[in-house]
Amino acid sequence: MIKRVLFLSLFASVTVSAQIQKKDAEIERYVQHVNKDSLQHHVEKLVSFGTRHTMSSTTDKNRGIGAARTWVLSKFRNYAEKSGGRMEVYLQNQDLQPDGKRISKVTNLGNAVAFLKGTDPNDKRVIIISGHLDSRVSDVMDSEAYAPGANDDGSGVAAVIESARILSASKFPVSILFVAVSGEEQGLLGSKMLADKAKAENWEILAVLNNDMIGNNRFDAPENSGTPKLRVFSEGLPAYDTEKSAVSIRNFGLENDGAARQLARYVKETGEKYVKNIDIKLIYRNDRFLRGGDHTPFVNNGFTAVRLTDYYENFDHQHQDLRTENGKKYGDLMEFMDFEYLKSNSAVNVAVLANLAKSPATPENVLMDVKELSNSTKLSWEKPKTGNVKGYLILVRETDSSTWTERIFTKDTTTIIPYSKDNFLFAVQSVSESGNESLAVIPKISR
Repeated sequence: MIKRVLFLSLFASVTVSAQIQKKDAEIERYVQHVNKDSLQHHVEKLVSFGTRHTMSSTTDKNRGIGAARTWVLSKFRNYAEKSGGRMEVYLQNQDLQPDGKRISKVTNLGNAVAFLKGTDPNDKRVIIISGHLDSRVSDVMDSEAYAPGANDDGSGVAAVIESARILSASKFPVSILFVAVSGEEQGLLGSKMLADKAKAENWEILAVLNNDMIGNNRFDAPENSGTPKLRVFSEGLPAYDTEKSAVSIRNFGLENDGAARQLARYVKETGEKYVKNIDIKLIYRNDRFLRGGDHTPFVNNGFTAVRLTDYYENFDHQHQDLRTENGKKYGDLMEFMDFEYLKSNSAVNVAVLANLAKSPATPENVLMDVKELSNSTKLSWEKPKTGNVKGYLILVRETDSSTWTERIFTKDTTTIIPYSKDNFLFAVQSVSESGNESLAVIPKISR
């Protein structure tokens, strides 16, 4: 290590940083405020609506998805009072016509939204955290049967509500959108409505954290399974504009370094930094095998989005009619939830949201110089468009490593590092005065 630092000092004022980064005290406080009892209350209330099927009643005050989304909006409005007028609460909705698939009657589709505006008017970045409000039983078209939807996805909506409660009084430069979408079980309809709006209005979406089933571990994990695990799904090759970018992805060996993969690594690094007793697993698929989630419409529109979900998924406790057969109980009931696990996973969301929202924008025009063949690598970049920057982190990993293994801090915007571009992958992050890192940017080629 001493030789490496001496080598580095010949080229630029850089230092190799410790692998355990210093924690931001403000984010630590937010994480500590995540409350298991609050999360349990949120799930209990969602279950009490009997069913939250997308085609259930929107006028009944006590039962159905209309009552559920009204309640979520009321929670958001309570939290908005702490925001100094910066949180806007509204229902994004539209009437759907029967489609011959999973919508059999005219249906009012509605997303419950709370938009916490950032404090920097020049910073247009938006972070989205989502869960889906609707529930179902075995027959996806049955809008009347009791469908508690405790874990799928009362858990994700509870995490969204809890995140809004904790962060509503924050003063981040970046905006955060908290949303409980509808229509997931009928074909990702609510998230598509929101993603299409974001695309049409040119939102500058920094990241989407989709939470779907994040509250069931204790009942399904094998004995002696160790630290509780949370999966983060991320696409490899981008679904958007793949043909145009495939050639450079192949040429530069970046099949594992798309924007979603960088966000997934960020979730793992930040979540495990601030939350105890959690093992965040990077799953190299956009979603579970041959399945989809509410982040997918955002991915398909070219936005950076990932899915957070239980590691041990139990199909007996989702998409099931409530029943008991041969002594086995089926259905998505609260009794099969693990609220300590839900608390940890909600805390991961809070930590990632806060760290991203406090970070500067990513460095601009990040380039790798390839004019010379050598065992060192020259990188350069420009200051980010927004945010106060303390310096930059150059990230390094071997090509077969899933996460960044070394970080080199510098205040310069051009530097040479003693690693061969043949053997290693690199990225650059902006770092704020309080140590909050931006997402990582892979360098482009400068000839």
